[in-house]
Parts: sequence; C-alpha cells; structure tokens
Amino acid sequence: MTTLTLAIPSKGRLKEQTEAYLADCGLKLRQMGGDRGYTATLEGAPNVNVLLLSASEIAKGLLGGSLHLGVTGEDLLREHADNFEEEAWLLKALGFGFARMVVAVPESWIDVDTIADLEDVGHEFRARYGRRMRVATKYLRSCRRFFAQKGLTQYRLVDSAGATEAAPASGSAELIVDITTTGATLKANDLKILSDGEMLASQAQLSASLKADWSDEALQALKAILDLIEARQLAKRRRILSGNRDLSDQADRFGDEVKAIGLNLVMPAELVNSAAIQLSENGFGPLSVEKPEFLFFDSNPVFAEFCRAKDEIA
Repeated sequence: MTTLTLAIPSKGRLKEQTEAYLADCGLKLRQMGGDRGYTATLEGAPNVNVLLLSASEIAKGLLGGSLHLGVTGEDLLREHADNFEEEAWLLKALGFGFARMVVAVPESWIDVDTIADLEDVGHEFRARYGRRMRVATKYLRSCRRFFAQKGLTQYRLVDSAGATEAAPASGSAELIVDITTTGATLKANDLKILSDGEMLASQAQLSASLKADWSDEALQALKAILDLIEARQLAKRRRILSGNRDLSDQADRFGDEVKAIGLNLVMPAELVNSAAIQLSENGFGPLSVEKPEFLFFDSNPVFAEFCRAKDEIA
C-alpha cells in the first residue's frame, strides 16, 4: 500500500541530476510508461508513490499538502508560499540547481549601486514622469517581501511573461528581478546586479510538506529514505581507520567528530591520513584506511528536526 507521495522534476537537467542523486543513495528510479510517463517507483523505498511534475507544481503541492515530499528549487517554494515556515520544511540541500534571485538595473545607471540608491532614483523618477519605476519579474511575492525589508517604496511590479532580461531594453520596465546562475545573460543585456541586490541564493532542495497528512506509515517511509540519504552523504565525508589492535580508546585524541565503531575509528576524510601516521608512530600499525559506501548511526538528525517542526505547528 502506498503511504508517501514523492514528486521529482519531470524533465531537463534537474530531473537528470535528481535521478543521479537518488541512485547514488541506493534509490533507483523506475519510470512507468517509458520516458513520457508521469509516475515511477523507487527501488529501495517501498510504499512510495513517485510523481513526475514541473518544479512549480512540486512547490505548490508541497505548500498545499497534496505531496509529502518533493525536489524543487527553494526560490519557487518561497515565491509560492503564504507562510513558508508553516507550510514546508527544507530537509536537504542537494548541491545542484544553483541560482540566485537578484535585482538588476541598466549598466548606464552608473550612480545606482544599492537598494538605497534605487529608492533615491525612484523619487526623482516619479517627480519627472509622474509614475513609479516598473520592475519586471515572475517573482512578485518575493519582490514585495524583499523590497519591504529594504525600505524600497518607489516601484510597481510588472508580471513578466517573456524574457525578463529584455524588459528594460524594450521599454516595458526600468529594472528587473530574475534568476541567474552566471550573470552572463544579464551582462549580455547590459544589466548589472546591485551590490546588495541578491534576494536569495537558491538550489534544489529535498523538502517535506508541513501541511500533508503524515500517518505513522508515511513517516516511516520518509525515515527510510532519509536514512539512506544521510548514510550515503555521511560516508562520502568519512573514512574508516582500522588495524590489528583496538583503536576505540584513541578517538578522543582527534576531536569530537571522531567516533569509535567496534575496534575501528570513523573520522572526517581530511583527518584520516595524519591520524594514521600518528597512530603508526605510536605502535598501532599496520593501519588501513577504507572508504565506506554507507554509514548508518543510531539517530537521524534530519528526520528528527522535521518531526519537531511538524509537531510544533500541529
């Protein structure tokens, strides 16, 4: 019986990267109906129904509670949220899908470098033209929140349906708020990012809904997924140091991050070679260093934090 619904991006680079990330954690995606199918199964995670949706649909489903779990950009989650802290929980930053949401103005505005400068120019603009400066964007809610925090008042938002970067050149807006990765497209359109104009540094996030119906079975399915992800990610950053003698009483020598497992030591990868040399010099050799595939511990802090957040708003 299906107990948890997970949604991943339905196409493009984000879909490929999500599949690769999950597969690396032992969670192989099997798409139903071939490449055009919109449902899938996740090997290694029973009782999970996988849907393939657009990144925007995933964000809305998580915020509304129709999805338990999903992979989408933090920018979309925050844009569509009415009250983000009570609607969704960021479980895991996935290390891809990077983008920045930024405020950009024409390069010719040489005296405008900050939001405060923009406010000053806005007053002059309104006095001269009898209207506020127009800001072209697809991120209306995010703009309002950011500009309110910064004290910007002399603007009005224009919903951008096409290429937002072209709006100032076409005369449909004076400045823009948009997503950028390298800034090359902005530069090609003679735009510059304000020095304090980065609204959000976003990336793909594995997120859970705080509005979904979380049965005990759904929570157990979530924990099974998170246990695999955490065990895999932890293993990438750790090494196992072992030898012919019991090393467990040596853990304290190398800091709080070093743990004894049986007769062996588990430690950050960057410490293991120097630790091996020190122990060898103290008569504990020969020693070997192993790279684990997965490392499972008694508790999963990512799952525990989500459960606390869910219980607090229940």
